[in-house]
Amino acid sequence: MSSPIIVVENLVKWYGPHLAVRDVSFSVADGEIVGLLGPNGSGKSTIFRILTGYLTPSSGVATVAGCDVASQSPAARGEVGYVPEDAPLYDHMRVNEFLRFMARLKGLEGSRLGRAVEEAVERLRLEKVLTMTVAKLSRGYRQRVAIAQALLTKPRLLVFDEPTSGLDPSQVIAVRNLIRELGGQQTVLIASHILSEIEQIASRVMILLDGKLLTADALQQGERTRRLRLRISGPEYEVRSCIATVPGVRSVSTESVGATGQYLVEGECRPQLAQELAATLIGRGFALSELCAVLPDLEQIFLELTTRTIGVAA
Repeated sequence: MSSPIIVVENLVKWYGPHLAVRDVSFSVADGEIVGLLGPNGSGKSTIFRILTGYLTPSSGVATVAGCDVASQSPAARGEVGYVPEDAPLYDHMRVNEFLRFMARLKGLEGSRLGRAVEEAVERLRLEKVLTMTVAKLSRGYRQRVAIAQALLTKPRLLVFDEPTSGLDPSQVIAVRNLIRELGGQQTVLIASHILSEIEQIASRVMILLDGKLLTADALQQGERTRRLRLRISGPEYEVRSCIATVPGVRSVSTESVGATGQYLVEGECRPQLAQELAATLIGRGFALSELCAVLPDLEQIFLELTTRTIGVAA
């Protein structure tokens, strides 16, 4: 099994008297797409700036591909492609000039530089705007250029901070699809305060609040309860009573009623629960037309974790 690309242990960052990151620890495996979710000011960007070498930690350790970000900063930065929120670009440069300039800054020369730029241009579909100045680009193309420069050295880790901020719906979809394609080939760490954004991209979600890591895997947290949606014909009271008799069922709620009602069941996280529900309902003579698993509700998990933490702090 390969070593994690990111290892963070007891990371702390102070800005003067303000504690921005509070004893955070996590790891990210090779090829994962991991989301870092939290409201503005939760510490997401600070952690990213530490991992990318822009800031040094006040205490704790962070490594990228085995290189310490503080004591081996040049080596660690060589393994990272970074796209910050509102990435700064040189407006007076043409797109091809900017990408070649960034490639030289990253240590590429000669034929390697040319190939790297060509591959990034093809990957981000920038052929139409190569000779345009950056100042004339749309918001979507500016973001593509920012991502292209991050890919030039084929880094093992890609870090995206709010990558779809300010984009229109079609541009958001294009960036999402690109990030999904990158996963598996490279490790991706992506921050957002938009829950639906993270939910559609990441395979694992970490949640931050006030600089503290509440969970390193919110989706797994949600899987402690199994949620099933059923469509059943029959009187509502009798259907609900029948479902409640199945061992492991914790709650039943009616989502819609009619000739065929729709119900949401929450219960123990075990595969047999669905089988037992189906067998019980059919055995009692009810017509079961649909039974499907409902994915963990990231919004609900986020609210539960943050509300619980705020309540404890109060």
